[in-house]
Amino acid sequence: MSSQLETNILTLAQQDERIRAVILNGSRANPLVAPDQYQDFDIVYIVHDIEGIKRENIVHKKFGKPAIEQRPDDMLLGNEEEITPISYAYLMIFDDGSRLDLTLFPIDKLNDFKRDSLSIIWLDKDNLFNDIPVSSDVDYHVKRPTQREFTEVCNEFWWCSTNVAKGLARKERLYAKDMMENVVRPMFLQLLAWKIGSDNNFNVSIGKSGKYIKQYLGTEEYNKVLRTYSNANIQNTWEAFNTMTSYFHQVQLILGKKLSLTVNTKEAKNALKYIDLIRN
Repeated sequence: MSSQLETNILTLAQQDERIRAVILNGSRANPLVAPDQYQDFDIVYIVHDIEGIKRENIVHKKFGKPAIEQRPDDMLLGNEEEITPISYAYLMIFDDGSRLDLTLFPIDKLNDFKRDSLSIIWLDKDNLFNDIPVSSDVDYHVKRPTQREFTEVCNEFWWCSTNVAKGLARKERLYAKDMMENVVRPMFLQLLAWKIGSDNNFNVSIGKSGKYIKQYLGTEEYNKVLRTYSNANIQNTWEAFNTMTSYFHQVQLILGKKLSLTVNTKEAKNALKYIDLIRN
């Protein structure tokens, strides 16, 4: 359905005068990403009369009823403060597995529109997007850390690592896994991102959740990253956790030297000592 879906996206925009422009974002706009069957169509329609388009249900009339759908702007989950969004999104997966993430953005709020560097203009009835740069992933390049960012990420990693150790010592598997995966791992991945960025003049992206990390690490290093993941077995989790803390410490020291950043070696040493004390 992908080719048909692409045709339908443009046909609807051409036929409905309220839709003034069509922008392709995401991986399909990224020249560095090899196309595959799982890619979404990330589309922005610049429109007049969002409420009318929603009320008339033209999206479903044109594209058909999705097999699975989410409309995040109608949900309280993720918007607990109930802030009214400017745009409106339909996230849709169809029976053949193709996916369309479609956002309606009001043309009268165009001054608030933040154009993604991964953007290809498919249709522009009013010449709203003349002379935009060629699509690239520059918005997603790893940024060089400041001293404060580096210090705080390292501190968060080491401080919260003690909670992982405590949970494992108590055999509180859910707590230990939650701390390790949802609190400590993001700091680990951030440090790896900075390492990869520094190795590539901060001109690369590691992708969402670090999905492109494999491209930038040697086989040995990448396998070490994989060994930081485990099942819920206590012993296996200890081993994965030790691999993570050891590798983090190694990268922390390398980055500090390479980027002229101060490393709190005492903090790392004392955290590792505490973890070792608990494990033994």
